[in-house]
Amino acid sequence: MFMPKGALVIISAPSGTGKSTICRRLLRRHKDLCYSVSATTRAPRPAEKNGRHYHFLGEDEFKRRVRRHEFLEWALVHGNYYGTPRRFIESALAEGRWVLLPIDVQGAAAVRRRLPDAVLVFLLPPSWRVLKERLAGRREAPKTAAARLANARGELVSAKRFDYIVVNDDLKLAVEQIEAILTAEGLRTVRRDLTILKRLED
Repeated sequence: MFMPKGALVIISAPSGTGKSTICRRLLRRHKDLCYSVSATTRAPRPAEKNGRHYHFLGEDEFKRRVRRHEFLEWALVHGNYYGTPRRFIESALAEGRWVLLPIDVQGAAAVRRRLPDAVLVFLLPPSWRVLKERLAGRREAPKTAAARLANARGELVSAKRFDYIVVNDDLKLAVEQIEAILTAEGLRTVRRDLTILKRLED
């Protein structure tokens, strides 16, 4: 599906918008996509596995990696540290691979400063009411859900700084729209093998 030159595709969204579900669908449908597993100091949720959903680290280990500049970006979010491992992304892009990276808004902004060619997609809920219902369905502590909703209001303001906005009202449609974005980005001149132009001149 994609062109030879690699690209980093960032998907950001308020908690409860369906970012993880959409990423899983994309990865199942496109074997040429690879997934950047973030690191965090938060405790694993039921069924989460280390190295697959996150790299679960103690706070001391996380800070050690920060000092060694092992993260492309990192931040304190909802009382826990999150970071994007640098080596995996840099290696994958050097190999011409497409990398899917789900991170929060401030992380996306930090990565864009380091990698200006990154493709930024913002995922929106269909309404504020639906977002509240989705967060309530997580069965988190009321204080945690309230914090996520408060953060969501600030994150929504940042949507206009992204390259694309997709509304996750219908999961199938949202996945197809992101696939259309990936196809369009793959056809951009900067990602194409322009030797085809030389062949046409012969």
